[in-house]
Amino acid sequence: MNKLLTLLVSSAFATCAFAADPAPAKTPSPAQQAQQEKMAHCNKDATGKKGDERKAFMKSCLSGDDAKVSPAQQAQRDKMKACNNDATAMKGDERKKFMKTCLSKK
Repeated sequence: MNKLLTLLVSSAFATCAFAADPAPAKTPSPAQQAQQEKMAHCNKDATGKKGDERKAFMKSCLSGDDAKVSPAQQAQRDKMKACNNDATAMKGDERKKFMKTCLSKK
């Protein structure tokens, strides 16, 4: 009798679990989709690498360090670094004004 009652109760719970509609799959946002594609690309390029070498490669690949940087882009990055270093003690409007003039210099 107990086995029959246990079987009946468990089958009732099982049918309730299977009868529930599954949650619809959430579609990723464009940013998430781009990140997933970048991850797949980097993962493919990392084949054969293991351990720390793979970890370093994936970090650089996912951050975009492996992309080719033009000399103009590198010059702008260097200028930004220099201006940021010079403006470390400044805050607020003073910093904004300084950065604007510093970055606009050629």
